[in-house]
Amino acid sequence: MAAVGRVTPTVLVAGIDAAGRPAHPALAEALAGAGLVVGAARHLAAVPLPPGCATVVLGPLAPALDRLAAAVAAGTPAVVLASGDPGFFGIVRRLRAAGLPVRVLPAVSSVAAAFARAGLPWDGAAVVTAHGRDARPALNACRALPAVAVLTAPGAGAAELAAGLAGWDRRLVVAEHLGTPDERVTWTTPAEAAARTWADPHVMLSLAPETVPGRVDLAPRSSSTVSTARKPAEGAARGLPGPPAAGADGTRAGDRPAAARPPTAGSDTMRADDQPAAAPAGGWALPESDYAHRDSMITKAEVRALAVARLRPRLGRLVWDVGAGSGSVGIECALLGAAVLAVERDPDAPIRANAARHGVDVRVVTGAAPGALAGLPDPDAVFVGGGGPDVLAAVADRRPPRVVVTLAALDRVAPAVHLLRAAGYAVDGCQLAAARLADLPGGSLRLAATNPVVLLTGELP
Repeated sequence: MAAVGRVTPTVLVAGIDAAGRPAHPALAEALAGAGLVVGAARHLAAVPLPPGCATVVLGPLAPALDRLAAAVAAGTPAVVLASGDPGFFGIVRRLRAAGLPVRVLPAVSSVAAAFARAGLPWDGAAVVTAHGRDARPALNACRALPAVAVLTAPGAGAAELAAGLAGWDRRLVVAEHLGTPDERVTWTTPAEAAARTWADPHVMLSLAPETVPGRVDLAPRSSSTVSTARKPAEGAARGLPGPPAAGADGTRAGDRPAAARPPTAGSDTMRADDQPAAAPAGGWALPESDYAHRDSMITKAEVRALAVARLRPRLGRLVWDVGAGSGSVGIECALLGAAVLAVERDPDAPIRANAARHGVDVRVVTGAAPGALAGLPDPDAVFVGGGGPDVLAAVADRRPPRVVVTLAALDRVAPAVHLLRAAGYAVDGCQLAAARLADLPGGSLRLAATNPVVLLTGELP
């Protein structure tokens, strides 16, 4: 790093923590030789600038990018000051997209600081942003995964996200003004967080109860606030502060795998891997023997494979499994990262046991559709595995982008197709008939046919 000040025409991007501290001693050397420094007004005021150095106060990014490009072309040393870790939902992505060569000196990110204040590991956490974009994918990640950090924005903060978590068992940590004299870290519940006003900027952690084993004192059901700014020794022991990252630069909504599994009780490991978009280790379209079910009332693996493919589950999406039965379709959507609501009229259906067996968090709504669908959050896709035309009509009225229906009775196929088309859906379908290998005496084999099923897919244009 001693050579940073001599490297041109590379743009040095340096993180500044929320208390106004530069990220690295090498920044002083780079600033001393800089001909252009770009940053927010508070960042420019936090560092010593050489006499005559040109500055650009960040507002709209395009003028700053033009000035930086000109500096690189002229061989003028340039420095960009940014909050926290500039490569973490920050300005580095935009600089790279503009073709600028960069060197980065990061500070502690706000997410790292928030988990440090909470005294929790975060190597298995998902990190999403609601800054400058639709907050629904961030909310659905909180619904689906056991540990999620959300970079918030005014109007898409802890209160709004917490309101959308009604019905999900979560503990929240809201970290306001990290690293400043006004720092406040609050453990709370979704209901309490939704009723409060939170100071911007803040970071929200959404935690399933099993992610904080042995730490009941830190996650009470009523709010508990800790001000670490007035306790420097304690704050230093827990970790360095970091400011919220900007996040409004077109990065995707999550940077963690879509296949996170909640830990077993007593575990302190939230994930076993850290691979973006990783498929579930155990696969999907699992054999029926992997699920508890009654009288073979379960979507067969061959049908389930296509149904899940048509539902397109992934992190950031919400899937309804209506007439869930064993819950196999919804569970496999959850294994692929989707938030899942399973609607089933039988209170003794083994959905919860099956979800626990496969290590996913599925919210179960007990009641008969279509009545049980009222008040549920809007889905991105719906699987209808049971119920009559009234259930399908109620689903179509909610306008999910995709609807998948399985039908065993042929006389139901045409009415279902007509109903979906009348609701504005383009409908495709096929019959699935599988014949499975079965043993015969003497070592011979035969094919045992399963009952044929018609699978319909409705998609809004």
